[in-house]
Amino acid sequence: MIHFKNVSKIYPPHMVALENVNLIIKSKEFVSLVGSSGAGKSTLLRMLIGEEAPSMGEIIVGDVSINSLNHKEMPYMRRKIGTVFQDYKLLPTKTAYENIAFAMEVAGKDDEEIREDVPQVLSLVGLEDKANQFPYQLSGGERQRVAIGRALVHRPDILVADEPTGNLDPINTWEVVNLLLKLNELGATVILATHDNSIVNNLERRVILMEKGKVVKDDLKGKYLI
Repeated sequence: MIHFKNVSKIYPPHMVALENVNLIIKSKEFVSLVGSSGAGKSTLLRMLIGEEAPSMGEIIVGDVSINSLNHKEMPYMRRKIGTVFQDYKLLPTKTAYENIAFAMEVAGKDDEEIREDVPQVLSLVGLEDKANQFPYQLSGGERQRVAIGRALVHRPDILVADEPTGNLDPINTWEVVNLLLKLNELGATVILATHDNSIVNNLERRVILMEKGKVVKDDLKGKYLI
């Protein structure tokens, strides 16, 4: 479970990015986080993954308060939360296989674990036949699936996807969305931040609408009307 308790974020001198946000996201939920640019979506997600700290309030993941973690403890928490972004953040000089393997190497996994886990992840995201291709040889949708695969190697309980389809055409968009749905069915909590109302309205899942740093609507089977 994820719990945002009275969370606010104020940037100097007086810019309020989030104001008194209270949210509970249950384990294995699929949640769409929507709102216009500047609504506070990305700020909320950055605090969830520990990249920023709230000015006030508390963020709890499971039974751990994110606020209480020190610099040494934070990397272990982040492995429980996979992250996917709009711009993929792949290493251009590494193949699909090597991009995923590198995430395991950084976490201290040994060669045997890497040889065993990376092919499984590539198969899960449907890219076993693209293992030796570099990012420039892949389509946008394929690059995003590599990025999702990289986020999955630590078997995270939570997957945060911040505008993951922003650069994709409709076909690749739905390939990525369907993969997120598959991961949710396999037990991951998925938080999808998006501007794309066609995705949200077709999913018919929980929708949290933010405006000016506040949660203004929270529907279990919501729509996003622009």
